Parts: sequence; C-alpha cells; structure tokens
Amino acid sequence: MIREAVVVAGGPAPVIAAAGTESDTVYIGADRGALRLVRLGIRPAISVGDFDSVTKEEFAEIAASSRRVIRVEEEKDETDTELALAGAVRMNPEVITLTGVTGGRLDHSQSALHAVYRMQKKYPGIGFRILDPENELRFLLPGTHVLEKSGAYRYISFFSFGGPVTGMTLKGFKYEVEQAKILPGTTMFTSNEPGSGEGTISFETGICLVVRSTDA
Repeated sequence: MIREAVVVAGGPAPVIAAAGTESDTVYIGADRGALRLVRLGIRPAISVGDFDSVTKEEFAEIAASSRRVIRVEEEKDETDTELALAGAVRMNPEVITLTGVTGGRLDHSQSALHAVYRMQKKYPGIGFRILDPENELRFLLPGTHVLEKSGAYRYISFFSFGGPVTGMTLKGFKYEVEQAKILPGTTMFTSNEPGSGEGTISFETGICLVVRSTDA
C-alpha cells in the first residue's frame, strides 16, 4: 500500500523532503519538477509532461533517472500538473501531496487549486493537499474531520469553495462556532487558531477549503 504520492511541479518553493521521506512514498515529476527530483537524488516513479521547460540535455537526464517517462504534445487539454495528479491517483495512495505550484504565476496556482478540488470530489477516498513552505491547503467534503494540532502551522482558515458550506461546527479552536454557514466571498473564518489539542470541523453540505499557515 502506498501511503503518499508526492507530485512535484516546476513552480517556486516546493517542499520535497518534508512532504515524504518514507519507503512507502512515491514521487512523480510534472515537467520541470521531474528535474528537481532527479537532481535531489530521488528517482521519480513517473515523469510526465510536454517538457517544454527543460533543455534537450535536461530531458535526457530526466529520462535516464526515471522509472517511467510519459511525454505528451504541447497542445493538450490538461496541464502537466493534472496529468501528474492523474498518474498519482492510479497508484491509489492514501494521500496525494502537490508541491511546487504556489508562489509564482497566479494562473498556474489557480489551475492547480481547481484541479485538486475536482479530484478531491471525484476520489473522496484519497486525501489531497497542496503544500509550500508556509501553507498547507486541503479540501474537505461534508462530514466530521479531525484536524490535529501542528506546530508548523499557527493559523487555520476556512473558506467555502464552489458554493455555501452549511451546518458548520468548529470545536477545539480558539474561536468555536455551532451550525454556522460559510458563504462564497465570506472572510469571517480567516485566521483561527488551534487549541491545545486536536480540533474538529463538521458540516452538512458544500466543500470547505482549509488553509493552514505560518508566519515563519
């Protein structure tokens, strides 16, 4: 059983070592993200993309060090990151971590966010997250979720994504609520803080975007 599949893209600020270092973790490189992995001494299980952001010599380096290379045409409907995520899903891991997609071009960041949103809805049995040095983003489906306290992330914020979140109850946080509603565009659930232990969030309908952040 694969515990975690780490998809590394070519944008700024990837978190690779912290994202997964155990033997049950596999790595997938999306375009130039594959070169990052190779040069860190990590052999990608899959390297996928049109590889328009690497030179001929760099692509040869990727090909020589990857278990599998999937090279696609530049003109395509999916982004390289989406193709890498699809490859990760086929491995059926418990968690898929996407890194190297924030801090640069906003269109690429938004594209990655929407791709993860769509896949979390389609594959509810897999936990998806986006990770960079200062933030962790997750989408939660209706139900009850335990959010363990993490020393790395002091702040935690909750947003609706794609529609209202209804019947939300927060327990174990600095600011607790009962049966609240998060409407699109609402900012009132920004910068909450965990309590001394684990916290729980439960809600009845909608998709909740959870952002954990640090000021470090």
